[in-house]
Parts: sequence; C-alpha cells; structure tokens
Amino acid sequence: MNHDTYRGFEPENVVVPAHHFFAGKPSTTGPTISVIRPSDGLTHAQLPCADAQLIDAAVRSAVEAQSDWAALKPRQRGRLLHRLADLVDKHAEELAQLEAVVSSRPIVECRTIDVPTAAEYLRYYGEWCDKVEGMVTASGDDAVSLVLREPYGVVAIITPWNFPLVLATWKLAPALAAGNAVVIKPSELTPFSITRVAELAVEAGLPAGLLNVVHGDGPTAGRALTTHPDVAMVSFTGSTAVGGRIMSDVGMTGIKPLSLELGGKNPQLVFADCGDLNAVADHIAWGITRNAGQLCYAGSRLVVERPVAEALLNRIAERMGQLRSGPTWSEETTLAPIISQRQADRIARIIDQSVSEGASVHTGGTLFEQGGGCFFQPTLLLEMNGRMTGFREEIFGPVLGVQVFDTINEGLRLAQHPRYGLTASVFTRDGAKALKAAKTLRTGTVWINRWGRTADMITSPFGGYGQSGFGKESGRAGVEGFMRQKAVWIDLAEHAELAHAHGPSGARP
Repeated sequence: MNHDTYRGFEPENVVVPAHHFFAGKPSTTGPTISVIRPSDGLTHAQLPCADAQLIDAAVRSAVEAQSDWAALKPRQRGRLLHRLADLVDKHAEELAQLEAVVSSRPIVECRTIDVPTAAEYLRYYGEWCDKVEGMVTASGDDAVSLVLREPYGVVAIITPWNFPLVLATWKLAPALAAGNAVVIKPSELTPFSITRVAELAVEAGLPAGLLNVVHGDGPTAGRALTTHPDVAMVSFTGSTAVGGRIMSDVGMTGIKPLSLELGGKNPQLVFADCGDLNAVADHIAWGITRNAGQLCYAGSRLVVERPVAEALLNRIAERMGQLRSGPTWSEETTLAPIISQRQADRIARIIDQSVSEGASVHTGGTLFEQGGGCFFQPTLLLEMNGRMTGFREEIFGPVLGVQVFDTINEGLRLAQHPRYGLTASVFTRDGAKALKAAKTLRTGTVWINRWGRTADMITSPFGGYGQSGFGKESGRAGVEGFMRQKAVWIDLAEHAELAHAHGPSGARP
C-alpha cells in the first residue's frame, strides 16, 4: 500500500454541502453524525439527521411543487431536465470530488464514468417527457376507450452508498420526467453529491421543492419517509434485508407501490468454447473488482467448465494482482477501499466461514496490512458449493467463489441461485448454447460474452427476480414505472346503455 502520491485532489480542500435541501433551501436541523472517509478513516464533516417533523416538511414542499411541475407541458419539463444536465457537466469536477471524497469511488472513475452517466440519465429521460403516451383500446362505434398515464405525485427514493450519484439520478431522472416530485434520502455514508445536484436543480429552473434531499439513518429518517401518507410511491436500492423491512413498514401503514432493486449472487458462466481466455479473464476480473466488488450486480460466482478452469483462474489471479489499492482522491488508485471497517470485517468473516466449510483460498483472503482505510485483497475462493456461507450470502467485496462443471446441464444448474436472480454473464461462442443459457437462467438480466452495463444499456430495463427485488429501471420501463394508468370510457350514444351489475359487460339489466 503506497499513499505517497496523492495526485487528483486534496481531500481537505473539498467543501461539502452538509445540509438537507428542501423547498429550495438548505437546512441544518437535527442532531449530527460524522461522515467518515473510507480511504483513511478520518472524519470529513458532520451531517444533520432528519426527524419525522423535518421529513414531513420536505414532503409537504414536494406536494406543493408537484402540481406545478405536472402542469407544465412535457417538452418544457424536458428542457429543464436538459438544463440540469448541462449544469452537471459544468460542475463536473466539483461533483466528482464530492462523490469521491467520502465514498469508495476512485476520482478517475467519478470523472470518466459517474458524473457523465448522471448527466446522460438526465438527458435521456428529458427526451422521454413527451414520448410516454396513453392509448386507445378497442371499443364499438358508440364509445371511445382511452388509457391515460399519470404521475403518482410524490415519490420517495432511498439510495445506497456504493454508487451514490449514479443510482440517485438513475431513479430521480425518470421520476421527474414522469411528472412526479421527489424526496430522496441518500445513504448517510455518502450524502454530498446528490445534495449538490438538488441545489443545481433550482439553479436550472426546476420548481423549488421538486427535488428534495433529506439525510439520516434508515430506522428514523428512512422509515418516516417511506411511511409518510403523502408519499405515493417508494423506490429503493439496497440490501434484501432492508428491502423486506420497507415492504413491511409500508404494508403496516398504508398501501403504495414499491420498486425494489436488491442484492445479487451473480454467476459468470464460462464454457470451454468461450474463445479468447484473456478477454474473458478481463471481464471476470473487472466484474468482481470494480468498486472492490461493492455493487449489486458484481459477478461474484465463477462457474467454469473444467478444460479451461486452471488456465482461466491463473489469468484472473494475474489481473487481480495488478490492481493498485489507494485513496479515492489518487489518480493511481485502481482498487477502491471498502466502505467501512464493519463491512471489511464482514467480508473476512464470510471468507473464514467458507474455508471452515471446505473452501480454499487461491488468492488474497485478507485485508492489506496498512492503517487508516480498509482495503481488501481481491480473493479467489475455490471448491465452493451451495451449502457454504460464501455461496448463500451476498459478500459485497472483491471475493470470487469458484465452481467447476463437466456438462452443460451441470453448469446451468450450478449457475442458478436459490434466492437471488439479478444478473448473469455467459461466455460461449456457440449461439444455441448461449440462447439456452439465457432462457434457462432465472435472472433479470443475462449478458452474453460480457459482464456489466455500458452507456448504451440505458435503453435496456434492469431489475431482478426473487430476492433480488421487483420492478424495472432504465429504458422505457424506467419512466413507465413512475406512472400509473387510468382508464377512461366515453359513451357516444345519445342514451347510453346501463351495464348489468352481475352480467356480462354491457348487457341490459
């Protein structure tokens, strides 16, 4: 571990917006908690935490702003979202540093991926504002049947700490495009970049109160937000356990639609006819070490056909060894820190449990020996099976569990997971085999001969099966998920027939 070279930016120089932002104004109301830099373990700022009263004020400001926003012509809303995207571009370096300083996101990736992606989401959904249409359904000549799409009203959005800016704009851009107002609670570990975007939204001309940011923990601020009676929909990304608690809270306090994007134990299924092993190793290594494996669709399980297993593992281990751990503000960092000591300890505990259950460590397996931040060695766990802790649980770290198979059906069986179904990668040059895998695997996304999303995949829906959640984000499904349908039936006859209460539709009484 070498912390001698801190190119990029000096963390002490980054001034953060450590406040709530609602009704178009900042607020520092509430007790404070420390926001820690995972790169060195130091406190960067004190963050105010919202109580139920402040949450209520933020929601009321959203209610007031939403009616004006929904009343705008769709193309006007689109122009304002484009204007906000332009401001994100204008403040790109500021936002990149706000994103990197207290998160696990290296500054180079914040500059080249995260901030440009946030601007792209705003532009993409700005274009959707005037393209979500209703429909006319079949009817007789004496009637017209319409289906209208309308916003829910106020949407509560709760986002995790692993990709703070990307996941926030991933949700708020389609929610706003659909005509809703938003109250967002980012993770209290990584709260600053989206707060600044909310400030820029007012500068862009969006109504004050349309995009609000409140801070605090899940049990207090999060629960007060999701159960608020004026919140009409909840969109959450995070762990399966927390998603279950949100479902329970909402069910006990009032019925409202939920969109939950939750955990994953995502297989990377490699057949012997995969082609270039070096290219495959690049995808697999990137799939488990990007953001140090701290992402929901990390390719955390390698299921590989025996003839290529040894050669592929050697190539993956080589790539893992080339990564350079370091602080997020260094341009030389290619392996991110673990978000907290608690999470690092959990990763180590799962590895130890898996070894005690029969797995073996091929590469890595422990923290780097250094003080301050938490940096975990990229790890290969061999001889995994479905009974082991490392197979059953989402590790959320740079740990790749390995299983070897001999037949196509065995490979497909091992690639399935009893709980999770978010993504899967399949590597083969046999088209029929690829299609069979895509149709067989119980998962929301299947990538063929690649791992991970690209910028072009903004058009493709994303969401999981089983314990990985429900609801789709991105693409057309992303914006339609923030709208509800209303049926309108118009009788054109001078004397409309009465529908029989207990008979076929339209029958005379």
